[in-house]
Amino acid sequence: MADQKLLPGDVHWYDLPDEAADAPDDAANLPGGAADVPEERPRRRLPGRWLRRAATNSTAILLLLAAWEALPRLGVLDPVFVPPLSEDLVAWYDLLVTGRLPEHLGASVARSLAGFGLAIVLAIPLGLLIGWYRPVADFLTPLLELFRNTSAVALLPVFTLILGIGETTKVTFVLYACAWPILLNTISGVKTVEPLLIKSARSMGLGPAGLFQKVILPAAVPTIFTGVRLAGAHSILVLLFAEMVGAKAGLGYLILDTQSSFRIPDMYAGIITISALGVLFNLLLVGVERRFSTWRTT
Repeated sequence: MADQKLLPGDVHWYDLPDEAADAPDDAANLPGGAADVPEERPRRRLPGRWLRRAATNSTAILLLLAAWEALPRLGVLDPVFVPPLSEDLVAWYDLLVTGRLPEHLGASVARSLAGFGLAIVLAIPLGLLIGWYRPVADFLTPLLELFRNTSAVALLPVFTLILGIGETTKVTFVLYACAWPILLNTISGVKTVEPLLIKSARSMGLGPAGLFQKVILPAAVPTIFTGVRLAGAHSILVLLFAEMVGAKAGLGYLILDTQSSFRIPDMYAGIITISALGVLFNLLLVGVERRFSTWRTT
């Protein structure tokens, strides 16, 4: 048997060198194998698959829009108070063409971004400080527990009495409402870092500054961005209340004015604009979060 002549295809994996014997079931590693294994190509995402996924994800929204259009026309809902979607879109287009919608939208976006930006600048450093230094946390926690359970909307009359009815009140009100989700999530992100990571970093000789920069802050980024996204939604919602008090421009003023004058399609046009603005704002924050998360993992 040892002197038997081997024919092509009779070579076994245990007769091969170590490099080829690592994959005995791969016919491509066998000289003169009976079958050639084609090289595996990377999968490409087909347009049809992407379209099917997009259609599946948007089914609920399309059903809602269809119901909004059909139910008033069928008499299920009173078309006076809930006009069909097509009439609301016509009103939205008229507001856009006349320039009223861009005016109100610009005023709301400016106030929202100002308060939201100030909340990020102030709440994140304060949250990192409270979460990292125990004496600061012991000193400020009772005060935070007092104010965190007080509704921002309930304090709007106080802001109005102290700051008046100008732009300062609206921006400060948005700042106050946005600061809490960012602050609380930042504190939680710092305090919930895996203790094993901290012990490992300290065993490698990292001091407090290096530990905070290289371990604590990167590990807390996802939780911080959760608070930022929540604050982004708050910045639009609470602004509507502020713009309904002593404002002459803004989406909140537009909705209140059109409702009081019984221009119902225009009112729904303002609501649609707020919803679209909230979705776009959230998508922007998700993109920023992904960028920072990629930086954290690399």
